[in-house]
Amino acid sequence: MVTPGFSFALQKSCHNARRGLAVTPHGRLNTPAFMPVGTSGAVKAMTAGDLEECGAEIMLGNTYHLYLRPGEKLIKEKGGLARFSGWNKPTLTDSGGFQVFSMDDLSRVDDEGVTFRSHHDGSLHRFNAEKVIEIERDIGADIIMSFDQCVAYPAEPQAAEDGVRRTFDWAQKGLEHFRKLEETGGGGIALFGIVQGSTYRHLRELSARQITGLDFHGYAIGGLAVGESKAEMEDMLGFTIQFLPADKPRYLMGVGYPEDILMAVSYGVDMFDCVLPTRNARTGMVFTSEGPLVFRNADCTHDDRPLDPNCSCKVCRRYSRAYIRHLYNQREITALVLATYHSTYFYQSLMQGIRRSIEEGGFESFRKEFLEKYSKRDKIPDCEAER
Repeated sequence: MVTPGFSFALQKSCHNARRGLAVTPHGRLNTPAFMPVGTSGAVKAMTAGDLEECGAEIMLGNTYHLYLRPGEKLIKEKGGLARFSGWNKPTLTDSGGFQVFSMDDLSRVDDEGVTFRSHHDGSLHRFNAEKVIEIERDIGADIIMSFDQCVAYPAEPQAAEDGVRRTFDWAQKGLEHFRKLEETGGGGIALFGIVQGSTYRHLRELSARQITGLDFHGYAIGGLAVGESKAEMEDMLGFTIQFLPADKPRYLMGVGYPEDILMAVSYGVDMFDCVLPTRNARTGMVFTSEGPLVFRNADCTHDDRPLDPNCSCKVCRRYSRAYIRHLYNQREITALVLATYHSTYFYQSLMQGIRRSIEEGGFESFRKEFLEKYSKRDKIPDCEAER
C-alpha cells in the first residue's frame, strides 16, 4: 500500500542491523529509533523542547488515554496531536489494545472487539477494529497501529490461538476501513499491522504470514516484553522477524532495556518504544553508560559526580548525584525533571551511536564495547554474524 506523504527506505546494513529513513507528513525519522512514550500527549516531566534537545524525532501517544481524555474530537479540532502538543514532529499512536486488555477487571473481550469501563469514572465504552482506526485518524498521528489482542503471559494455547485469530480478523476489518476513509481525504497516515502469538512458534509463524499477507505500511511484533524471560523474547523475535518483509519498517513494541534494544537491532528491528527510561527516572533510577544508577540510594549522598561521567547532556554538565538525590528525597519535582531529561538523552544518544555504527559497518564492535562498559563485564559474546 502506497500513501503519499509516507515512505521508508533502507540506507545501509551491517549484517542484519539496518539503517533506514522514514518520511512522514510531520518530518523525517531516522532508524533504528527509540520513541519516547507520551501517554497523554506529553512525556511525563518533559516539554516538547526538551525532547528536541535530547534528539528525539518521534513521540508515541496512547490511544486509550487520549480517547478518554481529552477526547480525539478535541485533538482533531486543534489540528492533530503534533500541533496540539506543540511537538510538531512525527507521532505514532498505539491501538489502545494493550491498555484495554491489561485491565481484566474493567474489560470484556469478544470476537467483535472489547467493552471496557474507564478507569477515570467507570463509564462504559466499546472498541472495535473500525472505531480504533477512526479514533487514531482523528488524533492525527503519522503512524497508527492496527487493533490487536495482546494476551497475558503465560498464555494457554487456546488463549494465544484466539488472540491470533482475532488480531488477524481485526487487522482485515481495520485495513479495509482505513482504505475507505483514505478515499475521503486526510491522507499521509501510515498503518502498521501487528504480529501476535505469545511464545508459541507455530502461532507466531501463522500470525506473521497472515498479517504480512495484508498490505500494511509496516509491521510490528507485539505480545513480547510482557513477562517472559529475555531468552524467550529473543527466541520469539529471532524466529518471527524472518517472516517480515525487508523493505518495510519493523517495530518491536514495548522494548525496552538498552541490552534488549541492541539485541533486537542485531536481528533487524527498526523501531522501539518503552516507558522504562522515563518511568524509572521518576522512581529514582537512571540509565548511564556504566549501567543503571539508583541515585536515590544513600551512597549518592556525598557523590559530586554527575549522573553519568560520560554524558554531555545539560543535566550531567551542571548537577551532581548528591544534589539530585537531595531533591528526590525532598520530593522536589525538579529531581524528576532532571532525571527524566538525562535518561531520555541517554536513550537518544544510544540510538545515534547505533545508527552511526551501522553506517560505518561497525555495529558489532559498538554493541560489544557498549555492553562491556554497561554491564561491567570483561568480554561480551559475539552476535551471530549471519542469522
